[in-house]
Amino acid sequence: MLRTRLADALKTSMKGRDSKSTAALRLIMAALKDRDIAARSKGDRDGIADDEILGMLQSMIKQRRESIALYEKGGRMELAQQEAEEIAVIEEFLPEQMSAEDMAGEIDTVIKALEAASLKDMGRVMAALKEQHAGSMDFSKASALVKERLG
Repeated sequence: MLRTRLADALKTSMKGRDSKSTAALRLIMAALKDRDIAARSKGDRDGIADDEILGMLQSMIKQRRESIALYEKGGRMELAQQEAEEIAVIEEFLPEQMSAEDMAGEIDTVIKALEAASLKDMGRVMAALKEQHAGSMDFSKASALVKERLG
């Protein structure tokens, strides 16, 4: 379903001659194709699932945010702006992100359910969160909250 939405959005942006959206969507489709090829080598003929696509989109956003910080340090504001525009296009395909309060509540619930008590349990907690909330939770922020609660 997500794969179809991405392809349709690319067609629409190309027909509308929206060069910035088209470029961003082509980057997404190229990354998706790379992941599909890697999945095929592992025996998955259908390509990656929607939850994996969501994870890919989140990692693309994370990469762009890191790039923005570097571009701003280097005084390359035009490149930082381009990255921000790509983030806006990518975010259109992600479900609504959890608020900080909702995220904290979910983290507390998972920690309690797994009976996590120390930083050694952080991997299990993060794995459960990623399984339950792929696409709707910012895992870099969640990781900091989990570390704070278990530390």
